[in-house]
Amino acid sequence: MASILDEYEDSLSRSAVLQPGCPSVGIPHSGKGGEGAAHLAPAGRDRGSSSRSIDLGKANEPNHVELGRKDDAKVHKMFLDHTGSHLLIALSSTEVLYVNRNGQKVRPLARWKGQLVESVGWNKALGTESSTGPILVGTAQGQIFEAELSASEGGLFGPAPDLYFRPLYVLNEEGGPAPVCALEAERGPDGRGFVIATTRQRLFQFIGRAAEGAEVQGFSGLFAAYADHPPPFREFPSSLGYSELAFYTPKLRSAPRAFAWMMGDGVLYGALDCGRPDSLLSEERVWEYPEGVGPGASPPLAIVLTQFHFLLLLADRVEAVCTLTGQVVLRDHFLEKFGPLRHMVKDSSTGHLWAYTERAVFRYHVQREARDVWRTYLDMNRFDLAKEYCRERPDCLDTVLAREAEFCFRQRRYLESARCYALTQSYFEEIALKFLEARQEEALAEFLQRKLAGLKPAERTQATLLTTWLTELYLSRLGALQGDPEALSFYRETRERFRSFLSSPRHKEWLFASRASIHELLASHGDTEHMVYFAVIMQDYERVVAYHCQHEAYEEALAVLARHRDPQLFYKFSPILIRHIPRQLVDAWIEMGSRLDARQLIPALVNYSQGGEAQQVSQATRYMEFCVNVLGETEQAIHNYLLSLYARSQPASLLAYLEQAGASPHRVHYDLKYALRLCAEHGHHRACVHVYKVLELYEEAVDLALQVDVDLAKQCADLPEDDEELRKKLWLKIARHVVQEEEDVQTAMACLASCPLLKIEDVLPFFPDFVTIDHFKEAICSSLKAYNHHIQELQREMEEATASAQRIRRDLQELRGRYGTVEPQDKCATCDFPLLNRPFYLFLCGHMFHADCLLQAVRPGLPAYKQARLEELQRKLGAAPAPAKGSTRTKEAEAGAAAAGPSREQLKADLDELVAAECVYCGELMIRSIDRPFIDPQRYEEEHLSWL
Repeated sequence: MASILDEYEDSLSRSAVLQPGCPSVGIPHSGKGGEGAAHLAPAGRDRGSSSRSIDLGKANEPNHVELGRKDDAKVHKMFLDHTGSHLLIALSSTEVLYVNRNGQKVRPLARWKGQLVESVGWNKALGTESSTGPILVGTAQGQIFEAELSASEGGLFGPAPDLYFRPLYVLNEEGGPAPVCALEAERGPDGRGFVIATTRQRLFQFIGRAAEGAEVQGFSGLFAAYADHPPPFREFPSSLGYSELAFYTPKLRSAPRAFAWMMGDGVLYGALDCGRPDSLLSEERVWEYPEGVGPGASPPLAIVLTQFHFLLLLADRVEAVCTLTGQVVLRDHFLEKFGPLRHMVKDSSTGHLWAYTERAVFRYHVQREARDVWRTYLDMNRFDLAKEYCRERPDCLDTVLAREAEFCFRQRRYLESARCYALTQSYFEEIALKFLEARQEEALAEFLQRKLAGLKPAERTQATLLTTWLTELYLSRLGALQGDPEALSFYRETRERFRSFLSSPRHKEWLFASRASIHELLASHGDTEHMVYFAVIMQDYERVVAYHCQHEAYEEALAVLARHRDPQLFYKFSPILIRHIPRQLVDAWIEMGSRLDARQLIPALVNYSQGGEAQQVSQATRYMEFCVNVLGETEQAIHNYLLSLYARSQPASLLAYLEQAGASPHRVHYDLKYALRLCAEHGHHRACVHVYKVLELYEEAVDLALQVDVDLAKQCADLPEDDEELRKKLWLKIARHVVQEEEDVQTAMACLASCPLLKIEDVLPFFPDFVTIDHFKEAICSSLKAYNHHIQELQREMEEATASAQRIRRDLQELRGRYGTVEPQDKCATCDFPLLNRPFYLFLCGHMFHADCLLQAVRPGLPAYKQARLEELQRKLGAAPAPAKGSTRTKEAEAGAAAAGPSREQLKADLDELVAAECVYCGELMIRSIDRPFIDPQRYEEEHLSWL
């Protein structure tokens, strides 16, 4: 390898931004080296007895490795693996040296001696930092060897680094072996392995699959398949005397996607397709060398492949050629002071490009290589790739779409053109007129439909226009195809597309906003089928039901109502449907259940049942009974209407309904006065009697019941249980009716026996004068016995009252003689002060209270009127004059005081009776105060704070 300047400042890094189709020249500049760490030992044609490597983290401290040779052997080539761990140095003396990054010690490879190594195919799948795994080695004699190197050094007699070195294949060219200029070994995504080897004029392909678990065997199985027949190859007549092979791999450790082979006739470029069984190479093309480059001029020294370019290294410059067009896009000339360029390689891990001369190392960093690739693809009419590479640039993408749309339009691929135009920002009117002039209504519809899908919610006007226009286009097409039997299939296809458009979720919002205009268009075309279809999609069921009703398809209308269960539609169309399909409609009502408000259906039932036919009334009655008995409706209007139906056609059901409703006026759900009038109009007297009973009009009930049945009147007479006087009056009405109307004495006597309130003397005035006493003998005797028994009861009660009065008088006499003893140390039960200091009260229970303490304790528990009386007595007692000591009042003075008001003694007696009637602790006052809180609520906060 050529020597590198010791001073880091002399090493230059070069930057080139590749633009396909746009030539540019990179500007060299000095730098401090790249980031990260990597060994730089690219393959070259240098001669020397030492080697140096550069750690990019310490670019100013290159590592110098002495080869330890004293002879004239020069470095022929050097090979560094993809991890930067293994370095092979091929000497011109047919010896090979091995250096490991961790060891930094040069070790000769004894098994390799005698072979001038021209190329190495590293094993990217199995290679590690400590072992290369099976690798391929190409020699100048055309032989391909398989070898494996290990970094372990051991002791003095430790293992050699070359584990094995065995021949696999010999490449021939023009009848004899040819140098193996390049070797690349890769593995495809399907597990197949392939090797591409080149000579000066040929490119060979070896394709095969390694057996399961046979990775240790390396490449022997793959080459063994070509022992009997030569592998496929490409050959070109011209020759540079050498060739170079470059791969492009988009990601680290992924399969290569493209290749470039630099040979005498130019650069063979193509894609690598690992799935092809016969050949890996596809889309091959030969790009001739630029002017001034080639075997007869300035031969290229090396080639590097990027995503869209290959870079040719010449002695004084680097030329980048676009792989899509073959155009030179970059010429980067180097100064003569650095010396001629030797070689150029690509770092597979970082993507950096390295070029070196005898005095310096340069780095190319590729940036935004694909930024203008879309233009190239666009010029090639490869629109998919052009859109892929400008997807993040809306303006460029719009240009590509417009060009693609124009191209498809010229190719008469109108539908594809419409789809592309819909994605562009081109003028809407211009594109629409373009399709109209070409009479491509289908493509125009596709364009409009895609434009509609891309509208924003705020663009309502445009949405209305597009939906209306699309509807008109579809309807016109359907109208033109409808009468043509040969176009029946096309008509059905168009109809399905139209229905898909109407039912599309993407267009639902716009179609709903434009539904009025669309309905007008459908009506103008007379397309009633799609009118119904669109109304169903828009959930405009009112229009659907109205359409069925207009065409007398009442069952279909009811089916729509039953399916969508909209109460408002039932209310609106029930008056029409009940006249034609009453039974089915009532069944639908019953199925809806509580979702329907029966009050809003009553008008339809009333209009329907006015005909008076039994079927009409029965259907109305059936639904009302369902509402009352099943749904438990309590609305008065429903019950009143059911009463009217019963009164008109089902009297028996009327009485049963009234009796089931009960006899409480507050619990019935019908209007009692309306029911009474209704029953009276239709002559249902028993029902009237029941209503009278509910209204508690017992006299009217008895009067009406006597016209129907005496037993019914008797039942009514016993209803006022709490009013004996009314009951007696009602029974007298019944007795008078029996005597005067039926003239039946026996029945009258039975009536007398039925009511204990009636006496014989009450009913005698009703009998005529000619009736003899024999008819009343038993009744009179029973009455006399009853009077006698009553007199005896009164006498017994009087005797008991006299005895009780005597006992009370004796108790009073005993109470007058009772007394209590008060000791000097006794204290008030309330204030706990000596009792004898102030006026006091002594109760029989033993409690003693000061008079004022007792007054304060009793006052809160007294009712309001007693508290007022207490204050009045205190006021009068305070105003009454005290009696003079030692003097007696004359009768005249006492009479005058009595005339003036109650005496002081009387006021004290009244006060004592109010305050001291019972002990405040033992009496009823204490019982009534059991729910009183211990702490007054007004003083609760104060008491609560005192405890904190």
